[in-house]
Amino acid sequence: MTHVVTDNCIKCKFTDCVVVCPVDCFHEGANFLAIDPEECIDCTLCVPECPADAIFLEEDIPAGLEHFVQINAELAPSWPVIDAKIPAPADADQWNGVATKLPQLQR
Repeated sequence: MTHVVTDNCIKCKFTDCVVVCPVDCFHEGANFLAIDPEECIDCTLCVPECPADAIFLEEDIPAGLEHFVQINAELAPSWPVIDAKIPAPADADQWNGVATKLPQLQR
């Protein structure tokens, strides 16, 4: 089992979650964070830290967002590890809660 970053992270990319991760399983893309399922130890520390409520245990992913399991697994290995908090994009609060952001994902 792993934790998965879902669509509400897209264009928000708050990085509060990466600071608490004991195994550095977060990877940073241009406008999204991904969790490496091979590195995640299911500690759950990141879940309450996400201001966008975008992180879920794989078995608890909301209906319709299951494809983010594969997206995280695909993108994490090709993106660099992020283990320190960085400023969120200037318009992150405007994107937080916007539905159906997958077309905005920059791979």
